[in-house]
Amino acid sequence: MTYPPTPENPEEPENQNSDQPVPGSTPPDGQTTPPNYAPPQYQQPAQSQPPQPPQPPQPDLTGQQQYGQPQYQQPQQPQPPYAPPAASLYPNQPQPHYASAPAYAAGATGVPGPGEPFNGAIDPEDLSRPLYGATFGQAVRRFLKNYAGFSGRASRSEYWWTVLFGFLVSLVPLVLYIIGVVMLAGASASSSAYSDGFGDGYGSAAAAPTAGLGLTLLFVGIGLLFVIGLALLVPSIAISWRRFHDANFAGPFYFLSFIPYVGGLIVLVFMVLPPTPLGRRFDRV
Repeated sequence: MTYPPTPENPEEPENQNSDQPVPGSTPPDGQTTPPNYAPPQYQQPAQSQPPQPPQPPQPDLTGQQQYGQPQYQQPQQPQPPYAPPAASLYPNQPQPHYASAPAYAAGATGVPGPGEPFNGAIDPEDLSRPLYGATFGQAVRRFLKNYAGFSGRASRSEYWWTVLFGFLVSLVPLVLYIIGVVMLAGASASSSAYSDGFGDGYGSAAAAPTAGLGLTLLFVGIGLLFVIGLALLVPSIAISWRRFHDANFAGPFYFLSFIPYVGGLIVLVFMVLPPTPLGRRFDRV
């Protein structure tokens, strides 16, 4: 007789065919085995599962409400502040104007020009305001038209273009003066060289025309320099005066130039200072 496999020996023995009765055959004890007889199979007992703890309800992230579960809500985003509509959306309606305080009142700086905060001249012919970024021709015309104007302001471009103009005008008489001095010096040296050994006066006669021409050029150069300096004296002081105003300094600072040795250098430093919006207090009313 064959016994079913046990948990300790799940496999069948090798001599299964020898011990298992054949269906329809006669067992040793004389009993007949039915044809459909099959030995019972061993089944393992079912193991019981431990109880699971209850799971908490999960929120519905898809936005669909389920029965017995809380509904998930997205947090609200802060709304941006209200902005006035653009002018292109409402062309026929007047747009509001938002006034702002003038920038020069707080001492703001920026690029000098017309409008706030420097309030420069738009038209080059406007002499009541400084012309920032003036060209050479514009600066010279304003310099000659505002001949004796000590009120108002003058930009750095106006001042330095007029300095160049004065130098160019004085260049021709200065060259005449230098040529006259060189010719007089050459005639004097030639005359002294010929009169040392010979004593015939040939050197003095040859040097006389040169000395005369040199003396003429010398006096012409000195005369032209004096006339030009006298003509440009008042407008030069006036534009320096206005340049002090543009840097927010009073005009009488110009008299610092009369200090020996260092006065001209002090005024030069004032002339290169940048403009300031506070200089508008010197504008013409």
